[in-house]
Amino acid sequence: MFKTMRNAWINPDLRKKILYTLLIIVIFRFGCALPVPFLDPTAIAGFIQDGNIFGYLNVLSVGALSKGTVFALSLQPYINAQIIVQLLTYALPPLENLQKEGEEGQKKLQQITGFVALGISLVMSYAYYLTMYKNHAIVDFGDTFSKVFIAIVVIACFTAGSNLIVWLGNLINENGIGNGISIILFAGIIARVPEDLRGMFETVKTDPNNIFQVIILLLIYAVMIGFIVLMNEAERRIPVTYARRVVGRKQYGGQSTYIPIKVAMSGVMPIIFAMAFMSIPQTIEMFIPNPAKTLAAEEMTGIQKFYSGMLNLFSYRGSAWYALVYFVLIIAFNYFYVSMIYIPIEIANRLRQSNGGIAGIRPGKPTSDFIQRVLSKITLIGAVCLGVIAVFPIIYGMIRPEMPISMAGTSILIIVSVALETLRTLESQLTMRHHRGFLE
Repeated sequence: MFKTMRNAWINPDLRKKILYTLLIIVIFRFGCALPVPFLDPTAIAGFIQDGNIFGYLNVLSVGALSKGTVFALSLQPYINAQIIVQLLTYALPPLENLQKEGEEGQKKLQQITGFVALGISLVMSYAYYLTMYKNHAIVDFGDTFSKVFIAIVVIACFTAGSNLIVWLGNLINENGIGNGISIILFAGIIARVPEDLRGMFETVKTDPNNIFQVIILLLIYAVMIGFIVLMNEAERRIPVTYARRVVGRKQYGGQSTYIPIKVAMSGVMPIIFAMAFMSIPQTIEMFIPNPAKTLAAEEMTGIQKFYSGMLNLFSYRGSAWYALVYFVLIIAFNYFYVSMIYIPIEIANRLRQSNGGIAGIRPGKPTSDFIQRVLSKITLIGAVCLGVIAVFPIIYGMIRPEMPISMAGTSILIIVSVALETLRTLESQLTMRHHRGFLE
């Protein structure tokens, strides 16, 4: 890894790309600290709590929402737009045709995704404004003109900030290193590391006996990183053989290759879906308070008892049932996401069209069924691994509440995945430049 980075830095073209990427990251971090006018960060932090929808959105924005900054929406509108457009490609024939048109079709889908993200960011900005106004997080000057002006400024700042992040990510794609959106997520999570380390230092400073717990925590981080690296690199290879064809005096085909099926094919998307689903009960509680807080058990009706029990069941990091339901949802969403992005029947049709096949399996539906069986097993393994990564910090926090894992498994998963992806990009670009120089 260090050798690849050193060789990339020595190369003038790659060095420019690396410096350009770092410049974009600096601009992104500046936007995360730039406050939106007329907002009170103290009041915002008051209604953002772990477990409700705003706590979930604050995690995705890497804390920018609780500070009321320009990048408070972060990449949430763009991620939601990607999911919506991806789902619609399987429901609307025009979008499905665009997906099959190659590079030009992908560009048009990206444009559609950008417009959808713009609409979502406007709706989310307006919803944020209403919530902050209701919770006295917005400075009110009293007259109607001032209220309208403040609303326009706040909504415009949130919307512009969200779309600016996507634009910065596209700049990295064009002129920098790696996937721009992933790099920005990576930068936001890494920015929290000094704060986490400072918290560990303060814990040891308060009680020197905590040094052993900090060491155990660091060892847990190391094991989690190793486990995630292993999961990211693991894949099941289905061997494929192409039949030989003789055209004139030339012979084509006859090669043997394989179909790779990654264990961590879905990435962190199932975890994000599960987090959103698990935050729904706590979000409802913001509008319909828990009756158990104001009424005795004998005074509540059956519906009120059921509602209160559901809220207690889904209490954030306060119940083993929460961790169990969270784990099951991750497995379910992992199967759902893989079924959208990996279609065995299409792979079987492509193999048949190119005179390829799997040894011992007939072309067509038998090949599709075989790939589906293998995919189901690999998906289960990947889903269980994702569930373990996501649930372990919750269980550890229940066992050791005095030393919670602030950097959750999801964050470590993003960090490791982006680091490996960027490293592979550097290696491929180094190889390309080496061959180009050799040919010239």
